[in-house]
Amino acid sequence: MSIIVFGSINMDLVARTPRLPAPGETLTGYAFQTFPGGKGANQAVACARLGAPTFMVGRVGGDVFGGTLKSELKAAGVDETFVVEDNEASSGVAVIAVDDSAENIIIVIPGANGRVGKEDLPRLEEALEGARILLLQLEIPLDAVAAAAKAAREKGVTVILDPAPAPAAGLPDELYGCVDIITPNETEAAALVGFPVDDRVDAEKAAQVLLEKGARRVVIKMGGKGAYSAGAEEEVFYPAIKVTPVDTVAAGDAFNGAMAVALSEGLSIEDAIKWGTAGGALAVTKEGAQPAMPERDELLALLK
Repeated sequence: MSIIVFGSINMDLVARTPRLPAPGETLTGYAFQTFPGGKGANQAVACARLGAPTFMVGRVGGDVFGGTLKSELKAAGVDETFVVEDNEASSGVAVIAVDDSAENIIIVIPGANGRVGKEDLPRLEEALEGARILLLQLEIPLDAVAAAAKAAREKGVTVILDPAPAPAAGLPDELYGCVDIITPNETEAAALVGFPVDDRVDAEKAAQVLLEKGARRVVIKMGGKGAYSAGAEEEVFYPAIKVTPVDTVAAGDAFNGAMAVALSEGLSIEDAIKWGTAGGALAVTKEGAQPAMPERDELLALLK
């Protein structure tokens, strides 16, 4: 059964600098690269590279980036039939600075992603027929995300929400009620619950808040610390796989894609989170967003 991704498609413009700039400071970088990205497209590529039939639903702009972004999806094995070119907008762009310790800051310009709305839902509903999992993120309008989650819930499709970027006003209750698994990182979890999430104890408290809001399972991605998972009756902490990071961009997307593929193949949630942890670990060892999404053979080898 297929995985559907409804979300953003961006071109990432990446600057390499020795360190990240302070407010008002100008730094001289030493390299510039472009990579296909966008949280939605990244997760779609992650799923396809791991062997899952994957369909992307979204928009690109009617500019030079639009055709390139669709071609990159297709080359990665993603079905881009449901991606339209919006001639009234630019393609989405992410401006990213990465320092020598692999930390990053990101500015997202939505472009066509910001115009995703009710006109796109018929394409999504067509894609959902026969699907097993819907992956969602928040780089498209929240109303569209909520409508997509509701449509998937009505069709019995598992909904996985990556609440990034987390909105300052929080998420609507009806969206929580349609989410099977919500996967914030520490920063996003803190934004959703209103207190810092820095360690396992904080993650436990945050997960309980999110469960009470209606999510059926919470998986908090904690980078090099690991991942914390809580459901209605159990909680588990998964240690990180130790690697030497090169670029942390899209590690969370690799995590979600790998977890979704494992679930689509009938693995348990425990094994699926282990897949996610391995996917995220592999992603940080490579540069870029979509180029860093792991292949199935290397993920299975790391799990062994």
